[in-house]
Amino acid sequence: MNTKLVSAFLALALASMACGVNLPEPPTPGPEVVDEISVAAPDTEDVRLNLSFGAGEISLEPGAKKLVEGTATYNYSAFKPEVTTDGSDVRIQLDNPKSLPPFNELKNEWDFKLGDTPMDLRIEAGAYQGVFDFGGLSLNSLSIQDGAAEVDLTFSEPNPVEMSVFHYETGASNVKMTGLGNANFSLMDFSSGMGDYTLDFSGELQRDASITISSGLSNIILVIPEGVNAVVTVDSGASNVSTGPGWSQNGTTYKQKGDGPTLTIVVNIGAGNLSLTK
Repeated sequence: MNTKLVSAFLALALASMACGVNLPEPPTPGPEVVDEISVAAPDTEDVRLNLSFGAGEISLEPGAKKLVEGTATYNYSAFKPEVTTDGSDVRIQLDNPKSLPPFNELKNEWDFKLGDTPMDLRIEAGAYQGVFDFGGLSLNSLSIQDGAAEVDLTFSEPNPVEMSVFHYETGASNVKMTGLGNANFSLMDFSSGMGDYTLDFSGELQRDASITISSGLSNIILVIPEGVNAVVTVDSGASNVSTGPGWSQNGTTYKQKGDGPTLTIVVNIGAGNLSLTK
């Protein structure tokens, strides 16, 4: 079990003790179970896939012939995923992802491949480690909401459909996103607590995009390839802004000249460091 997950459970336990709440005895993990997950895409338009994952490790990548294929590995019965389909809505979730038992030797791993069906994808998670490759998937929208996370996310290939919005809300985390130029979104909204965040807009930028970033005490790196039109406006309480060559500054606005579509980025950071680089 990773140390961040242990820390999250300890914090929950200490908070409950401080409030005079008696926690139940930690359950003993049972034998390791591997469930095969295979979900066909609904024969409808506007498919919506919801993944509700509590804590542990989750890996998503393209390559499924169906909507979702893969395995869920766990050693506690509460972590057995439930699969439900209601019309165009498909949900894979834990029995009660918001009520996690505090015990050591926890194992909860999802290793899924996703198919190329056009979909709205929503991911909800707590304290976890995630590796996501959305390259080539047909995502109409993408929403991620998590807690204390360590996430490596990439769009290794262009999204073949226009993504209306990419929403990412996280807590105190370490998140690295690459290939965002391939995501093909028109709007992106990223909000976070304190942490370290890298947003790399490399890839095939197909249209103008507006990005809003709101963060607390953080280190934020924006990677914008040379030759991409970009306008970055910084609204900051007490942060340091550093830029590489090719950037001009006028007050709190930074510009890089290039050809093709334009990235318009507004950064609201409470305190910390913001780096604009290639």
